[in-house]
Amino acid sequence: MSVNSEKGKWAAWQERMKHTYRLIIMNNETFEEVGSYRLSVGNFWVMISTIFVLVTLFISSLIVFTPLATYIPGYASGPSREEVNQLYEQVSELEKMLDAQAQYTYNVKKMLVGDTETAEEIEAKASFSVLDSIKAVDRSDADRRLRQEVESEAGLRSGVQLLENISPLSSMENIPLEKIYLVAPVNGEISASFMAKDQHFGVDILAPKNTPVKATMDGYVFLSDWTIETGNTIGIQHSNNMISFYKHNSVLLKKVGSFVKAGEAVAIIGDTGDLSDGPHLHFELWRDGNPIDPTAYINF
Repeated sequence: MSVNSEKGKWAAWQERMKHTYRLIIMNNETFEEVGSYRLSVGNFWVMISTIFVLVTLFISSLIVFTPLATYIPGYASGPSREEVNQLYEQVSELEKMLDAQAQYTYNVKKMLVGDTETAEEIEAKASFSVLDSIKAVDRSDADRRLRQEVESEAGLRSGVQLLENISPLSSMENIPLEKIYLVAPVNGEISASFMAKDQHFGVDILAPKNTPVKATMDGYVFLSDWTIETGNTIGIQHSNNMISFYKHNSVLLKKVGSFVKAGEAVAIIGDTGDLSDGPHLHFELWRDGNPIDPTAYINF
């Protein structure tokens, strides 16, 4: 009985699907017949299904064959494991390079502000520092602040990057200073002499206003910037592991990366920086990381 009932319902549904209907479109004002369409329920569902399939195929094609997938959450393909490993290695190398650069910048900063140790002081501390060097020592807050200050100085960073990229100077042999001709940056009276024990690693030279400051040797300008303590400062890298600094200038004539010849003007004497109390040139000469008394080799 129930089976016959189910068959009857199925036959009735099929019959209804075959019934045809007429869709008439008329003008609302004149009741003029604009169009007439004959439809059946079956044809209507076939049309709707066809439209749905076509729209689905169109959207799928857009996702597969266009960059649209990158904007849909869940469809964008992430980096492969190999790419992640390569990126990790590159980041590690960059961290090592940044650490080395920060250390070099920190050492140059110490030379600029005169906060460094002489060879005699290092030898005196050597016997006491062997055991302490074995233990790991955390950086102090003052050390962290100083490193942040050094890293924030764009001019000093650009100078360090330049020293890493430029080609080495010619004749880098360890020639004795007595055999090297050094040009006096300015000629005048020395108001403050070289005193390494008092952290004064250069000489202060008095000269008339607007006197040009000359490079003592050939070299590359790796520092040409203003600092709070030394004002307008020029730093030049020479051969034989020598560096010279010219501080408290009123005007800087050379930029980072410039190659200068011995005797070429690099700045104008001035009175800039907190450590200056009058127009003069503070001149420093360094070799192998140690300060040198310029008066022993230059006639001012």
